[in-house]
Amino acid sequence: MHGAITSGCEVTHVSTQGLSLRVGEEHLTLSFSDFPWFQRATAIELADVQWPSSDHLYWPQLDIDLSLESIREPGRFPLVSRA
Repeated sequence: MHGAITSGCEVTHVSTQGLSLRVGEEHLTLSFSDFPWFQRATAIELADVQWPSSDHLYWPQLDIDLSLESIREPGRFPLVSRA
């Protein structure tokens, strides 16, 4: 695995419907209906997002790992959650 990417990923907006991210030059939206794990998280927990590899995001305070592909096309990835 390559080294961690140290810049270029941030939460840009949080609403009652979900959150928006900037990952490099790409803007992504995560709806709470597709990603319920984030729904009860605090703004501080949501903002603490890391981009450890080119197709992987990690929220350490929430212990959530997501591939960028699952964010881009959530319908292709069955939801498995106990939330």
